[in-house]
Amino acid sequence: MSQAVIAYVGLGANLGDPAATVRAAAQRLATLDDSDLLGLSRLYRTPAWGVEAQPDFINAVAGLRTSLAPLDLLARLLDIEREYGRDRTREQRWGPRTLDLDLLLYGDCVLDVAGLQLPHPRLHERAFALVPLLDLDAEVLIPGQGRARDAVSVLEQSNIQPL
Repeated sequence: MSQAVIAYVGLGANLGDPAATVRAAAQRLATLDDSDLLGLSRLYRTPAWGVEAQPDFINAVAGLRTSLAPLDLLARLLDIEREYGRDRTREQRWGPRTLDLDLLLYGDCVLDVAGLQLPHPRLHERAFALVPLLDLDAEVLIPGQGRARDAVSVLEQSNIQPL
């Protein structure tokens, strides 16, 4: 692969069998063209964020080495979500979902275009994404924010439980 970068994808689900869905979606990521799955964090049970009156989520982060451009990678992630029954047009923001795939980081890329902001604009505020991210890379930097471990150090983490 030429011009490959390391990208991190947040995985989350809270409908059906969310742990099985997250594991299966990670395996689906391993089949993406021009990409290699480098690893999957532990799975974590986390309370819902935003809309709290819903089942807990299962969250994880996958690391990919990819030569897909950021928007192409995002398009593949949205395709995978649809394969698992997600219809973003019909769901409540921050509501329950069969599968959520968020492109968190794409190397050191900073990007703000229609449909995609990199790094993920709220990554530094979300322990449910930072904790599993740190499983994969304890030294990872969030462009414009600094070290992920510094960001998570000021966030509540006691409600994030490894499975």
